[in-house]
Amino acid sequence: MKIFITDLAAYNGGALIGKWVSLPMDEQELNTKIKMILEEGAAAFGEGYHEEVFITDYECDFLDIGEYDSIEELNRIAEVAESLNEYELKAVRFLMDNHLVNGFEEALEKYEDVIIHEDMSMEDIAYEYINECYNLDDMPSLIANNIDYEKIGRELEMGGSYYTAGSDIFEYLG
Repeated sequence: MKIFITDLAAYNGGALIGKWVSLPMDEQELNTKIKMILEEGAAAFGEGYHEEVFITDYECDFLDIGEYDSIEELNRIAEVAESLNEYELKAVRFLMDNHLVNGFEEALEKYEDVIIHEDMSMEDIAYEYINECYNLDDMPSLIANNIDYEKIGRELEMGGSYYTAGSDIFEYLG
């Protein structure tokens, strides 16, 4: 996660004074960087003390960040996110993007309820589903060869537990 931290008073005065910061980082180091940004902004305008910052840009694959989000909280979230693998982060992002949870904390509690079917279609998922429930090898070929997996896939999707995003299908069990 990277954020561009900007001096608010300098910005209101017409100057974009700030720095890109990669999170997570040590809390004391983060506070020092914020202090440096504010001092640079105050010096640019010949004013005494600047005290407010905001986020003017960000780069993050798993979280949408607002201008006035708590930088300390974002640092904590980035630290937690570092411990997650790519699959887990993808599940967290899916939960938040589809408003199935109220924020990052709840997504952390529920990401294990998400199955990501990568590069699959609903027809593929229907085939897996039928094969798990019934041994296709034990079925008469007349039945096994005439199962309409496309229609079953559509029915599964209409059930509301499947969400398509690009070439992946997310299944939410929660």
